[in-house]
Amino acid sequence: MIWTSAKRKTIFILLDLICSFDLGTVLFNTIIMKFSSSKIKNIIFFIIIGALLIPQTRQPIQVLLHKSLAIFSPSKIDESKQTIIEDYNWSLMAEDSTALNFNSMKDKVVLVNFWATWCPPCIAEMPSMQLLYKDYKDKIEFVFISNEEFSVINEFVSKKGYTFDVYKPITKYPRAFDVKSIPRTFLIAKNGRILIDKTGAATWNSKAVRNAIEKLIL
Repeated sequence: MIWTSAKRKTIFILLDLICSFDLGTVLFNTIIMKFSSSKIKNIIFFIIIGALLIPQTRQPIQVLLHKSLAIFSPSKIDESKQTIIEDYNWSLMAEDSTALNFNSMKDKVVLVNFWATWCPPCIAEMPSMQLLYKDYKDKIEFVFISNEEFSVINEFVSKKGYTFDVYKPITKYPRAFDVKSIPRTFLIAKNGRILIDKTGAATWNSKAVRNAIEKLIL
């Protein structure tokens, strides 16, 4: 398992928070007396590493780490580097077997999100996606895409209280997307220009994203 410096920093921030709480127990006070703060951090660090090796605890910890890393809003692509979707020929299917032709998204502001229920960074950013969807579902188009079975998707969405629809791809997505990892999210203008192309978790219900959308729907 490879640990980036950002992940290490995040874990030690969490350890600082854990060590700063007054648990008010004799056991904790005894540990404090016997071990230095750095040793306690190391002990908890290895506990977290061990928890990451256990399937039942791995995903919740990974989601927590990604949430702590996904505190920034996605940035707009420099205009000179923005690409334009030229081919909207893409077929998707809803749970009720209703087909969605991406051609119907032409001349509209669209947010496309590729995700999965097993993906920790996808799970981490979904609450902010839901908040954005709640406020803009009647102003722009949202297309959430997963390759999973609808039974799996519906169980996850229902448990979390999310209200957006999820689609499964029937045909290959447009070349402009070129999805190699998830989550991958695109904010597309009415003329097909991709203004935001974000790989990884982010805070989507941010002032920057909302301002970008407001300008697009004028």
